[in-house]
Amino acid sequence: MALQKCGLNLNRVLKELQPHGSLEFPCAGYSSHHTDKQEDIIPWHWHEEIEIVYIENGQMKIKIPSKTFLLKKGDCIVINVNILHYAAAVPECKLRSLVFSPALITGKDDFAFAKKYMRPLLSCHSFSGYYISRETNENVTRWFNCAFEALAGDCYGFEFIVRENLSRICLFLHREFEPQIDTQNIPLNQDNLRIRKMLAYIHKNFADNLSLADISKEADVSERECLRCFQKTIQLSPIQYLLKYRVMQGAEMLLKNPASSISEIAALCGFDSQSNFAKMFKRFYKCTPREYRNRNTE
Repeated sequence: MALQKCGLNLNRVLKELQPHGSLEFPCAGYSSHHTDKQEDIIPWHWHEEIEIVYIENGQMKIKIPSKTFLLKKGDCIVINVNILHYAAAVPECKLRSLVFSPALITGKDDFAFAKKYMRPLLSCHSFSGYYISRETNENVTRWFNCAFEALAGDCYGFEFIVRENLSRICLFLHREFEPQIDTQNIPLNQDNLRIRKMLAYIHKNFADNLSLADISKEADVSERECLRCFQKTIQLSPIQYLLKYRVMQGAEMLLKNPASSISEIAALCGFDSQSNFAKMFKRFYKCTPREYRNRNTE
């Protein structure tokens, strides 16, 4: 089974729509190179699968709500299902990742693998993301690379090798979190739910004249609570995030709509003037919109 092509396809609530693997084997592998350029950043998103990221070279900063991890060569991180996450190279890195459905490990819902191990682990309030350094646990990185290379090489029986090694990692995680596991289902963290709602609202209405009051109303919280939630979870204010998202959408439109003028794109992204758009664009992309379009369409 070959590696899948990297690329996010997000819906309005930031859920990744790209299928990972197939119905018969719900696991996908990715290999990608990233720099600290704005276009290489992996934006906030979530999916119903577990993700394991391993750093082959360089460094990468990975964020989940309320936590930031700096991964170096040989380190990896496991991100739980339904958890928002974001990644950016520092300043450059090459990574491997496996994204897989828990069903790959559990089989049927009434099997012991699901009832005794995976379901309690996935619903553990403390398990949102788990950082594993090369120095502290070489076993996990070895299991990961064994699974990744079997998948990438499409070797005979790779499905068994991948499932066996991912099962080892899941059992390791269960042992690590066992003292904190509550066998009852625990709802998603309240901040995680609120930030999802507010980010989805921004993504849907970014071209409108949004205010802090508009954004906070979407999650039925006060403006003060909205500010706290954003700062705690993604370390940006709502308006800072809105501006950044508008600029990112503008960069995408510059390439997708070559016939549109820069002033038209500025208006479509919610900016009140072309000059304001150009000023914000240069802050994030270190070049003007026109330079960005010319550089990426030659």
